[in-house]
Amino acid sequence: MSVTIKPLEDRVVVKALEAEQTTASGLVIPDTAKEKPQEGEVVAVGPGRFNEDGDDRIPVDVKVGDKVIFSKYGGTEVKYDGEEFLILSARDILAVVS
Repeated sequence: MSVTIKPLEDRVVVKALEAEQTTASGLVIPDTAKEKPQEGEVVAVGPGRFNEDGDDRIPVDVKVGDKVIFSKYGGTEVKYDGEEFLILSARDILAVVS
């Protein structure tokens, strides 16, 4: 997936994965009862923040294509070219799922 959004510093653009449509027992979950997804795929990564001296960048721990779990209320939701994305600080990413 090619995205023309270029995040700055230690920001990461994530495409949230769809929430489950049914429960384990087969019940269908209506849209109004679904929880906000906390898992997504990284589609763009910023270059990283500068260190305290301002001469070197600190690299971000994730890369494009990683599946990540992020903080439930972290980030900013944006809609671009008809698709919804989440722009997160690298600190809002909790884990990489392998």
